[in-house]
Amino acid sequence: MRIAIIGTGLIGSSIGLGLRRAGWEVTGWDPDPGHRTEAAERGAVEAVATVDELLAGAPDVVVLAAPPAAVIAAVSALDTNALVMDVAGVKTPVLAASRLRRFVGTHPMAGREVAGPGAATASLFRGAAWVVVGDRAEPADLATVERIIVALGARPVRMTAADHDLAVAAISHLPQLLASALMNEAADRTAALELVAGSFRDLTRVAASEPSMWVDLLAANRGPVLDVLQDFAGRLRDLADRIATSDDAAVAAVLQRAQRERRRLGSHTIDVRVALADEPGELARVGRAFEHSGVDVRDLQLRHAPYGGGGVLTVSVRSGDEEAMRAALTAQGLLLAD
Repeated sequence: MRIAIIGTGLIGSSIGLGLRRAGWEVTGWDPDPGHRTEAAERGAVEAVATVDELLAGAPDVVVLAAPPAAVIAAVSALDTNALVMDVAGVKTPVLAASRLRRFVGTHPMAGREVAGPGAATASLFRGAAWVVVGDRAEPADLATVERIIVALGARPVRMTAADHDLAVAAISHLPQLLASALMNEAADRTAALELVAGSFRDLTRVAASEPSMWVDLLAANRGPVLDVLQDFAGRLRDLADRIATSDDAAVAAVLQRAQRERRRLGSHTIDVRVALADEPGELARVGRAFEHSGVDVRDLQLRHAPYGGGGVLTVSVRSGDEEAMRAALTAQGLLLAD
C-alpha cells in the first residue's frame, strides 16, 4: 500500500521507518521543514513540500501523526477519498470533529520521553498494544488499519472512544502529572535530588517529556483527566488519614493489593545492569556486546557515580533476551552489577 504521513515527528517517522522496512511506499509532510528534512535523511519518508502534493500521490492510507489540536483541525477540513487514520492520544474529540468519508481513530501505546524524527525507530511499536476505535468505521477499513498495525509489530486492541479516553487518563495522563508533581516536590527539598536512586528515576522518567505536547493532550482529554485526578486525590487523602491515625493494617492492605496487581501485570522488559569503570573503551565494549547479542535493546539509563569512578548502565531488554545480553556483556569483559 501507499502510505502518506502528515507529521514526521517521533511517531510519524517511526511509522515510516517500520513500513518502509517492510517494503511499503511512504511519503511524508510536516509543517516544520527541519522535521521533513530529517525524516527524509533518516529514510523514514519520501518528503514532499505540501499536503496537496502528498494527497496528489493517491495514497491508500493517510496517517495523521500530529498533536490532538492539529488532528482535530485536520479531520474537520481534510478532503480526500483515502482511508485516514490518526494516532492522537485522545479519541472522543477527534471522532466528534471528523468530517472524513473514511476514518479510523487509533492510538499506539508506545512512545519515548524524547521527541522528533531523530528519536524515531522502526522497532518503537514492537509488542505494544495499539488501540483501534471501531466507532462508525467500516469493517474493511478496520481490517486495513489493523494490517498496518500488525506490520509494525504491534497488537491491535479494539475499544470505544470513551473507554479509551478514560483508560489513558488513568494509565498515561495521570502518570505524567504525578511524575511532574513528584519531580517538583523533590526539587523543593534541600539536597533531595542528590540522593535519588533507581526507583525515583523510574517514577519520574516521563517528566522529561515535552511540556507543550502534554498541555495540548490534557486539554483535549480534560473531562476524563479531571475524573481520574479527583479519584486519585481521594486515595491519597485516605492514605494520609490512615497514616495519621496509625491504622497500619489499612495501610498494609493498600500496599498488599498494589503489590498483587503489579505482579499480575508482569513486566515487558528485564533490566540488565553493568558496572562501568572510569576508563576509555568501556562504552565501546558495551556497543560491541549489543551488536553481538542480536538483542533488541528497549531502553538505556546511565547513572554516574557521584564523585567519579564510573557508574552503572541499566539496559532494558525484552523478557527472554536477558541471558543473551548478559552473556554478550560478559564476553566483552564487562562486569555485571546484578
